[in-house]
Amino acid sequence: MSEQEACGHRSNRMLLQDNVQSGGDSQDPAAWLRETDIVSHDLPYAADLIAESFHEWQGGQAILPFAAAWEWCVLNFEAKWIEHINEEQERLRAVWEETGRHSLASGHPEVLSIQEDGEEKIILTIPVVTRTRGEIFALLGCMMPTAQYAAGGRHIAEAMAQHYRTCFYHQFEHVFVSDLAGVHLHAERESNRRSLLFQIVQRMHDNIDVDAVLSEVINSISAMYPGARLDLFMSQDHRSSHPQVKPLPLLWTSDDVCAIAFKDGRVAIHTSGEGGRFVEIGLPLGGKQGVYGVFHMVLDNPDFPDVDVRFLSMVADTAGTAFENAKLYERSNQLIRELRMSNELTQRLNQSLRLGDIFQFAFEELLEMFEADYCCIMHLNEEKGGLEVIACNYTPLLNEILEVGGGLGGQVYATGESLILSDYLENSKVNSKLMEATGSQSLIATPLYVGGEIRGAIMLAHRETHYFSYDNYRLLQAMAGHIGLAVGNARLHAEVRRLANRDTLTGLYARHYLDEVIQERQTTDFCGTLIVVDIDQFKMVNDTYGHQQGDKILKQVSEIVKSSIRQGDIAARWGGEELAVYLPQLGVQQAAYVAERIRKRVQEETGPAVTVSCGIAEWSWTDDRVSVESLFYRADMALYDAKNSGRNRVVTDKKKSEERLKNP
Repeated sequence: MSEQEACGHRSNRMLLQDNVQSGGDSQDPAAWLRETDIVSHDLPYAADLIAESFHEWQGGQAILPFAAAWEWCVLNFEAKWIEHINEEQERLRAVWEETGRHSLASGHPEVLSIQEDGEEKIILTIPVVTRTRGEIFALLGCMMPTAQYAAGGRHIAEAMAQHYRTCFYHQFEHVFVSDLAGVHLHAERESNRRSLLFQIVQRMHDNIDVDAVLSEVINSISAMYPGARLDLFMSQDHRSSHPQVKPLPLLWTSDDVCAIAFKDGRVAIHTSGEGGRFVEIGLPLGGKQGVYGVFHMVLDNPDFPDVDVRFLSMVADTAGTAFENAKLYERSNQLIRELRMSNELTQRLNQSLRLGDIFQFAFEELLEMFEADYCCIMHLNEEKGGLEVIACNYTPLLNEILEVGGGLGGQVYATGESLILSDYLENSKVNSKLMEATGSQSLIATPLYVGGEIRGAIMLAHRETHYFSYDNYRLLQAMAGHIGLAVGNARLHAEVRRLANRDTLTGLYARHYLDEVIQERQTTDFCGTLIVVDIDQFKMVNDTYGHQQGDKILKQVSEIVKSSIRQGDIAARWGGEELAVYLPQLGVQQAAYVAERIRKRVQEETGPAVTVSCGIAEWSWTDDRVSVESLFYRADMALYDAKNSGRNRVVTDKKKSEERLKNP
């Protein structure tokens, strides 16, 4: 601030206060202006105003020929030379200041006689005092010939000093009024800006939609500065369809205003062009949790005022707060949606304990939940030594066995780390059949943990770039945990059921499981045959060799039975040393061949050697309803006949066509 401005501001405050206290002149509205004055506190800052008044006063001396040859100067309230006035009179500086100090001490004009160019002259210093308190704020110095002084020159000089005082107060009042007008204009402008800011704030906070908040602030700034070029660079977490909202560039120079604004969270300004023609501004869009983006403005106005920067900063701060509130509201709704979807997924997964159903449910839910174009679920197939694609809406990949560690899915499985890709073509160093075949660009993938062990991988893909957000990435990991838990439960249930349906000694199915299978097959098949196998004189084997050896023989016979039947046939331990084999959709003749093969192998391959007797019973859809109990009873009766007729033979339950087979 200049000395003149400081003087004006200080005087304004004092005089406005005095005027308010006195109430002013109700008859003359401008009377208070004539009472304005400077005070002692203003004197150190009044040099510029004194100098300007002196130049104005000197310009009016042409109307006084009598004083045309006089030399004048002006000193400040301390009788010190004002440097930028009358430099040509520097020779008399010490004289003026000495005489001025005497005037300050006496409070009256002081006279000094000197010799100048062989002529006697008079130096006169006249105090100039304030309007109201009579304080000396300046000293007017004059040098005139002694003859003119004696002819009344002193009185003329004092009158001219009064005229200078009038010029000074004229300048002072002009500064005062200009200052008041500036304050008024500034206040009016600030009022308009605050009103506009209030309207902007109200409209932004009325919106709880993120895109609506961004559109509002962009439109507001564009309306205030119609000639400005405005863009909003947002982080990758926010996608918008607004043409002026763009993704944050990955590379910025260190002196870029947007980079400075985003990294430091402060307004950055840069001027460019000839004479600073262009003003480039970076305004951070941030809240309490961080900076979300940057407003980038370019204006053609080189005289961009500081007040506009402050106002734009307030608008950006308000927009950041409104954006954060809308984002938090959106996030809360998203969390509610995620919890609901997670609950629905869990409920649907728990509806079945079959692995195929669980993977299909998960596949359908994930596609809908993430609105992805493609979903691929891979599960480890230990028998085939690779990752089997068990669910995928790109059918050429379905049921394909992928190499462990190959492709993006194999990489996720091998490393156990989740993956997010915004642009497959630009950033991926690993090829992917799914991404290349479908033309997808965005990907999120996560390993599938089952019981703390990686058992597969889940991939979601979309054709658009930058489609999936970090929230999607995090949500997929959470959903994979639910899916893995359901898969683990299904595997555990299958294992428990397998153990419950198996005989622990022989590894064959238990009798109750065989009953259930026969009962189920009787509702779908047209025929079936049951073979009951009994080890001959097994008690004698136990008595002779001991029960431990007897268990080994029972295991040998069980292995022979399992290896002598088809993959779809069911072998079970019926009880004690008796075994049973159910042959779906085979008649009694084919079953007799199977039973004979078992009988021969047991006689030849067991050690110590034992023999078996077999009883066969069949059912057919042409017969009356045959229960499981009656089928077992008939097979047991045939076995009884085989035992009574000499053992080591195969007998069917139809006595008229009974066939007794001799030992070879």
